[in-house]
Amino acid sequence: MDQSPEVIKPTAREIAARLREKITGPDREYDPGDRLPAARSLAKELGVQLMTVQSAYGQLRDEGLILTQQGRGTFVRDPAVPLGTEPGSSPAYAALAAELSTIHDALHLLGERLDRLERLVGSETPPSP
Repeated sequence: MDQSPEVIKPTAREIAARLREKITGPDREYDPGDRLPAARSLAKELGVQLMTVQSAYGQLRDEGLILTQQGRGTFVRDPAVPLGTEPGSSPAYAALAAELSTIHDALHLLGERLDRLERLVGSETPPSP
């Protein structure tokens, strides 16, 4: 019986790490707007299941590095464009991104007010006994 060495297949995390490096690394291969390989063809090339590549793409999508447009493919996201405003983004995601932006602005204002209050309280001299 012929025993050939077993080929080690990359995990979804490893595939995501490789693609992340190609998107964000110093020797990047993909620029914003570039289309990534179709999940099915990348799975075949790497000798892994389709679900493994889809999981890797999901990790990168969750990190905001890529976006998938139904029927068009998976693309490197432009970091200059606010999340949820890209063509093909779901309206629900766009609404969520807008709401998070509003919350972020409100928290920033509250932080500034808190800083002012702390300075005022800190500058007051305590009452004498």
